[in-house]
Formats: sequence, structure tokens, C-alpha cells
Amino acid sequence: MTKLEKVLYTAKTHTTGGRDGASRSSDGRLEVKLSSPGTTGSGTNPEQLFAAGWSACFISAMGLEAGKMKIALPADRAIDAEVDLGTTGGGYFLQVRLNVSLPGLEREVARALVDAAHQTCPYSKATRGNIDVVINLV
Repeated sequence: MTKLEKVLYTAKTHTTGGRDGASRSSDGRLEVKLSSPGTTGSGTNPEQLFAAGWSACFISAMGLEAGKMKIALPADRAIDAEVDLGTTGGGYFLQVRLNVSLPGLEREVARALVDAAHQTCPYSKATRGNIDVVINLV
């Protein structure tokens, strides 16, 4: 397990009610109602929040790697993240697809950039070897 040498930021939330509850951040910037996936509830769910967080972090990681590789990222770069919640052997598990759009970059360059970002993104590191992850160039 990797121990942090220096903490850069700590996200703090207070959540009540589980999947059918609510969550808010200590700084007041996030306040969401939660609903179980596939229900008629009006809130988001942990899988959507995870997809949003990972895709935002991954785009930032691509930016860092593009700088190292002296590549200009397209302004309209985007990721469509898909987080599946499912079961195997009676237990709940996640699997993820990150569908990365880098219009205008040559496919080989885009693949090298995505592969490098996957090595440095904290979400990628946290899930590596734990869940099935597929990164597609679209």
C-alpha cells in the first residue's frame, strides 16, 4: 500500500441514509440527494459520482502527460464514463469503461497519451487490479 508523503487536499462529506439519502461537502459546494440506481428517485447515485470524478481526474492526468509529451490536447476532449454495478458469486462489484475522445490526434499518439494517463491518474491507480477497466478511444 502506498502511503502519502504530503496531503494536497482532503475531501470531506457527510452522508445520511445510504443510497436513498443525501450527501453534502464540508465546504457547502456539493449537496446532492441520492437514489438507488434504476429507481424513480430524484437523486444521483454513487456510480454516477464515481464516473464523474474518475473522468474529470483522467482528463487532468491526460493534460499533465500531454505537457510531458509536448502534445497539444484538443479543446473538445471528452470522456464518456460508464460504471457498471453488478454481481458475481453473490457479491456486488463494479466495472468501468472510459470512452475517450481526442479529436484531431493521431490514433497512436492518442493511445500513448491515454496509456500514460492511466498510469498516473489517482483513480486508475486506486482501482488497478481490483476491477475490470477498459479504456476505449472513440
